[in-house]
Amino acid sequence: MRLLRSTDLALRVLMRLVVAGDSNPTTRDVAAAVDVPYTHAAKVVAELQHMGLLTARRGRGGGLALTERGRTASVGAVVRAFEGEDDVVDCEGTSALAACPLRSDCRLRGALRRAQEAFFASLDPLTVADLATGPTGPLLLQISRAL
Repeated sequence: MRLLRSTDLALRVLMRLVVAGDSNPTTRDVAAAVDVPYTHAAKVVAELQHMGLLTARRGRGGGLALTERGRTASVGAVVRAFEGEDDVVDCEGTSALAACPLRSDCRLRGALRRAQEAFFASLDPLTVADLATGPTGPLLLQISRAL
């Protein structure tokens, strides 16, 4: 399974904020730290704020801060929110692709759905805070200080 870029970016933003402590980096700071365009980071930050995982304040003394909910959020829940829970394959078809003639009696769709759910379930016990433990946290801080 391949994650959307926005999902990957959301996880990297959250990881960066776990190690931020009280520094409250700006969206620009975080974008630079994780090496992505500011506009992409801003869209992801807006979605994470909407989800209640971080707060964003403008102006002097502003910046981004992880909420307690964001710190304890399940990685599986974050990935589900960004990826959506649609089927892995589109059996109904689109304007460019005809509907699959096997859709009424196909076992592939169910197997892929179970595999997708197993992927999400394997991420469920992991929290956002867990992502920044071990060697990852100090590395994130080192990268941020280098900027």
